[in-house]
Amino acid sequence: MLNLVLLLIALAVAAYLAFSPRLAGSSSWKATVTPLASIMGSGFLVSAPLLAITVGNLALWCMAVLLVLAYGVGWAIRFNIRYFEPIENAGHGPAQDIAFLSRIVLAGAYFISVTYYLQLLAAFLLKAFGIENVMAAHAITTVLLLVIGSIGMWRGLGELEKVESYAVSLNLGMIAALLVGLVVYNLKLLFSGQWHLANMDTGIDLHDLRVLLGLLIVVQGFETSRYLQDQHGRDERIKTMRTAQQVSAAIYLLFIGLATVLFHGKMTADVTAITSMIVPVASLLPLLIAIAAIGSQFSAAVADTSGAGGLIEDIAHKKLPVRYAYLAIIIITVMLTWRTNVNEIIAYASRAFALFYMLQCSVAFVVAWQRRAMPKRGRYLAGFALLTCLCALIFAFGIPSES
Repeated sequence: MLNLVLLLIALAVAAYLAFSPRLAGSSSWKATVTPLASIMGSGFLVSAPLLAITVGNLALWCMAVLLVLAYGVGWAIRFNIRYFEPIENAGHGPAQDIAFLSRIVLAGAYFISVTYYLQLLAAFLLKAFGIENVMAAHAITTVLLLVIGSIGMWRGLGELEKVESYAVSLNLGMIAALLVGLVVYNLKLLFSGQWHLANMDTGIDLHDLRVLLGLLIVVQGFETSRYLQDQHGRDERIKTMRTAQQVSAAIYLLFIGLATVLFHGKMTADVTAITSMIVPVASLLPLLIAIAAIGSQFSAAVADTSGAGGLIEDIAHKKLPVRYAYLAIIIITVMLTWRTNVNEIIAYASRAFALFYMLQCSVAFVVAWQRRAMPKRGRYLAGFALLTCLCALIFAFGIPSES
């Protein structure tokens, strides 16, 4: 009975998000769903297992720390949307130079994230068939990279990007069903007197701290609002980015809080472990998650490939045809695929985005420094300096969960 209820919830939420005329016509919703989908994509799939093996029953508190850090970086980027964007192309200065460097770093981060998304897709696809083979996963990732990159070179990614809204809707529908299932499961244990947490090691040493630093990618994605200026106004992007971060934070905390009862001492660093972890909740959920994971990771990879191609073209001042940008993406991402595993690529992606965030926080610091008449200027300067240092630490010290 529960399987049927969860299936209906997943389909109803997905259908409403995908086909609602009200949402389709809402500019605010479109500006919200882009960062929300990025934050809730791959990170939602891997966060619980990786936190479980790293910090055990402290997972909820550690996720809260990651979310607070991400919200702080979002604060800096929202500051840049309001105060830096109007002067970004008005001559050259320290802020403009740092911002240009950050675009180069973001292009590199997109290379890594595309590899990450497709490695995760391959892992979930093979897991659905009960296969664990690193070579097969690399081969699937490589084929997908060649397909996406080749389509981008010859026809553009416009057609593939159209599937993004449906993949996002399916993923959010799956998340809704999973949360309902977890609520029911926790209540069932509570009322039967069987609710308890597993006896797991919850100590955090220096190695665990470095692994946590390497998990920033699980709450990354809010920065996409920074680059939606062609479709949405400044105030709308600031408001909807804040909303996306707040909603995703609430979902993450609810999910980790409800999933902690499923943690056990035999969990591994397998990023697809969520599919086996939630079997006690409802037998249908692993299938729903696998389907949503495959769709969401493919659409995310397409979006970031397109974003990387556009950034390279912009950095080259339109002098480099976009087809060559896609060729570069193919070469670099295929090399990354065969030189890394999915746990390593998670840490590399976190460090790449941490470097981008560090530069964005530095831009915010410079702009605040230059605006001497700004109210509460000292608070801004202190906050942006602290965030810059924290992101620098993540870039320097984040490591994969299996190291």
